[in-house]
Order: sequence, then structure tokens, then C-alpha cells
Amino acid sequence: MNFPCERVYNASYKGNRPEAPDDLIPQFSLVRDVTECLGIPNLGVVGYEADDCIGTLARRYSDHMNVMILSGDHDLLQLVSDSTSVIIMKKGHGNYMHYTPETLYAEKGLTPRQVIDVKGLMGDTSDNYPGVRGIGEKTALKLIQEYESVEGILENLESLAKGVRTKIEADLEMLHLSRALAEIHCEVPMECELDLCLLNVDHERALTKLEELEMKSLGHLFGVAVVS
Repeated sequence: MNFPCERVYNASYKGNRPEAPDDLIPQFSLVRDVTECLGIPNLGVVGYEADDCIGTLARRYSDHMNVMILSGDHDLLQLVSDSTSVIIMKKGHGNYMHYTPETLYAEKGLTPRQVIDVKGLMGDTSDNYPGVRGIGEKTALKLIQEYESVEGILENLESLAKGVRTKIEADLEMLHLSRALAEIHCEVPMECELDLCLLNVDHERALTKLEELEMKSLGHLFGVAVVS
């Protein structure tokens, strides 16, 4: 199997994440069972990140329909396009931010592609790649907004403040690696037929599963008739 770029070859990538708790592991198969009984397809390819699978499907289908991605992961903002929007869940019930190219630029002053460059500069501690040591989000945003890209920054190193230039020059290799790790890869070998994704709940099967899990009260969310 072919794996996506440096994500696999960089041994430290996400290496700081602890192993899943023992009591959590059985719940993964339980989640798959529940989504299956609700008619929701479980998609994924061994060796590939969920972000890459989402990006692959978004790119594939955005050519002929509008795609909306609902997530709490700001990394997915790089997928925003004229036909793909990213809806970020925030704290509080029903609190969302709907990102299009226009709202992304209005809020952050960035294009979708520049989201990757900012992450390359500032790194991501949760994914265990440092970016350029000593450069945080505020400086990364300022640099990308002024010079447009990592390449633009490198072409204008002499114009940078000495401290910033020294940090970038000292971590140049890590800058390129971090940017590669930050980028979502949209060529995962996966299939997903749209007609299989239509929400078509088997009410009897869904109710049986919800009763089994003592979650019968959730039936109304899926139009499942709950009999007391």
C-alpha cells in the first residue's frame, strides 16, 4: 500500500499522543455498529488519516455539487473552496462558524492555501511537529499576510527582523517538513458511491440498537418512532 508523503516517514508525527484507554477501544466498533444501523456509511482506508479521506471525498464531489464539512478541526479550513465550505463547531449548542473563502479571509485574513503555510511556520503540538521554533500563531499570521506564502518569506529573508530571520534559517528543514505534514492529501484510494449515502434509516433496526444501548430518547433525532 502507498502511504501519503512524509506523514508516515516522519516517525515523530503524532508520536506524543498516548495510547487509547482500554475502555475506549471497544467503543470504536460500537460506534460503527450504531452508524451502520442508522444507514450512515463508515469510510476509511488503513494507513490514511481521516482528514485525507475527507479531503479526497470533498475534492471528488465538489466538482459537481456543493460540499459541506462539519467538524471541530480547524486544519480542515484548507479545504475551503467556492464549492466546499467548512462548518466549525464551537462551544455551546447550535454554535457554528460557516467558512467560505470570503468568511475565512474576513476572519483570519487568509486564503485556504495559506492555512497550510501558517501551520508550517507555527507547527502543531497536538500532531507533534514544531514548525519554526520561536514563531507562534501571531507571527506566522503576520508573515503570511505580508509575504503571501512560505516561498514569499524565503525570497525576502533580508527584509525580516533579525530575530525572525535567524529562527527561520535555523529551522528551514523543519519548516518544509512541518508544512508537508500540515497539508491534507486528497488522493486517497477510496470509493464512496453517493446513492449509498442517502439517509435511509431502518427504523426497527435503529430502535432495537438504541434500546440495547439505553439511548432510546435519541430516536427522535433520526425520525425513529419511540414507543413507551
